[in-house]
Amino acid sequence: MSVPATVAELVRDFKANGRIVIVGASLAGLRAAEALRDEGFSGPLTIIGDEPYEPYERPPLSKQVLKGWVPADHTKLPRLREVDADWRLGVAATGLDRMTRNVHLATGEQVPYDRLLIATGTRARQWPNPAEAALDGVYTLRSRDDAARLQQALAARPSRVLIIGAGFIGSEMASVCRELDIPVTVVERGSAPLVGALGGVIGEIAAQMQRDHGVDLRCGVGVSSLDGDAGGHVRRAQLSDDTTIEADVVVTSLGSIRNVEWLEGSGLASGFWGVGCDAGGRAFDINGVVTDSVYVAGDVARSPHVLYEYQFLAMEHWDNAVLGAEVVAHNMVNLEPDYRPHLLLPGFWSGQFGVNIKSVGVPTFGDEIVFMQGSVKERRFAAAYGRRGRIVAAVTFDHGRWLEHYAQLIEQSGPFPPPPPGWDRPDDMKPIPAEFPAPGVPTAIPDVVLTGHDPSERRAEFRPR
Repeated sequence: MSVPATVAELVRDFKANGRIVIVGASLAGLRAAEALRDEGFSGPLTIIGDEPYEPYERPPLSKQVLKGWVPADHTKLPRLREVDADWRLGVAATGLDRMTRNVHLATGEQVPYDRLLIATGTRARQWPNPAEAALDGVYTLRSRDDAARLQQALAARPSRVLIIGAGFIGSEMASVCRELDIPVTVVERGSAPLVGALGGVIGEIAAQMQRDHGVDLRCGVGVSSLDGDAGGHVRRAQLSDDTTIEADVVVTSLGSIRNVEWLEGSGLASGFWGVGCDAGGRAFDINGVVTDSVYVAGDVARSPHVLYEYQFLAMEHWDNAVLGAEVVAHNMVNLEPDYRPHLLLPGFWSGQFGVNIKSVGVPTFGDEIVFMQGSVKERRFAAAYGRRGRIVAAVTFDHGRWLEHYAQLIEQSGPFPPPPPGWDRPDDMKPIPAEFPAPGVPTAIPDVVLTGHDPSERRAEFRPR
């Protein structure tokens, strides 16, 4: 038998008899399972998830669910096809033995695998004081249950909501509160909302947008403590500037934590920023050697990107989860040279205060910004970010139809400032500093993190926490 024929036989045998385990009953986990079946994999498939629910959509949780338009339990992800899997829901993975190729579960069971996909995603960062976090009326927003509880609290018409953190989720929740005509205070340790993700220039626009809609926005201060009444319900917050905010609902929006603790001792390159992997989703071990049996997809994956000097990127985006899962599924059931890379150009969107904010690329990689189209005053514009004479990202406020144009420029390593568009130009098109926070300045963690080359690195190189 020739070498190509032998390789083809190996692939056919694995697709028929191999055992694949997916840890993470998430968007990435479900789409990977579907893609595996589309790739012709017919062997045993196990999907493990610590929540008792089948995969559901998260974007509606901070929007339609909080507004009361959609019940939290109506956010189940649509199935694109039957996956014929052994679902292990409501049980967490607690360990990984790569020597014996077993996933350890909280029940004491061990699930064997030939190929493993890690898609455990992230969880909400909790308020650091456990006693204060346990007060009635203190919430986070990440899971379906979180959204259901918070929606009930908002439906009860609280006298004031306090949101700690003005990143995208915090800002979206503030927008919902104003739509519901609920008084809301937002406390942000950074200089402005969204400053960690989009820089101070855009942050100031976002700040004015919040204030114009009646948000009591407090920037440059933190929350020192939360105080409750005799019944254990939160009533007020003490701020770092010695002021007090009275509130009977407090939402802590402090960023996310990647779910990697269960991988401790596995020998994989896992840590604060996620699990290191190559562009094809194959996990690295702690020595930087690529593995052949462990793959990573979704929010928990961090891989190098050719457009960003091969920096490792961790992306908490819908497209990253879906497209990354498809690439990984293909690579799990094929051999070289048929591997595919996952080199998605990052992008996100956020609806808040009547404005649709969209971005493409990695704004935090840039150090300058230029307004290319539209009107800042009307909050309808497109702006480009640049670094060393090259466009690296763009952001739009109600101007998203131009994103594809800027995406093409970024993918082509186009010049910065980019060529001016044919119409709708602002009066001033001079690049200015984007005003990202200096290293060490506390602010919200972005949805796209440049995490450096060192798998053990604990801080973004271009984007401080």
